Amino acid sequence: MKEDFEITYKALFRKYYANLIFYATRLIGDEEAEDVVQDVFIELWKRKGNMEIGEQIQAFLYRAVYTRSLNILKHRNIESGYAAIVEEINQRRVEFYQPDNNEVIRRIEDRELRKEIYTAINELPDKCKEVFKLSYLHDMKNKEIADVMGVSLRTIEAHMYKALKFLRGRLSHLTLFLLLFLTK
Repeated sequence: MKEDFEITYKALFRKYYANLIFYATRLIGDEEAEDVVQDVFIELWKRKGNMEIGEQIQAFLYRAVYTRSLNILKHRNIESGYAAIVEEINQRRVEFYQPDNNEVIRRIEDRELRKEIYTAINELPDKCKEVFKLSYLHDMKNKEIADVMGVSLRTIEAHMYKALKFLRGRLSHLTLFLLLFLTK
């Protein structure tokens, strides 16, 4: 019986192998078609002890190739769905950590920038610092500052000139930001 099965098996292999490869290729493409057909023939070989090969063998072989091909297609869909999800997660991660789009990073940068500016302002001489703070931080006009401090408008303008010159030099590496911050 074993020899009969081997002869029948080889005959089936020669008769159906090429057609099954063609069929599987139409279903799943070249890359995995041969593996699917070989797996079907391996399964047939494993069942040799309890399988009767009869008229329905062609239908069995095609159905087995079809079923295995469907499983591969389902697996591909799962993989591509997983890959799409992973890509979306990675894209969102990139967007989240991109400084231009990340509110947390923007706040940290703003805080560091403010700290650096305030440090530079605090390095100004006392009168210059007071005039600058009243003007830029409290939004007062030079005339109002002169009245509050009891000095001439010309003195306030001189302090502002000195303060701005110092800050532009001290914070030159922040030129773009300073243009926005220091222009009223």
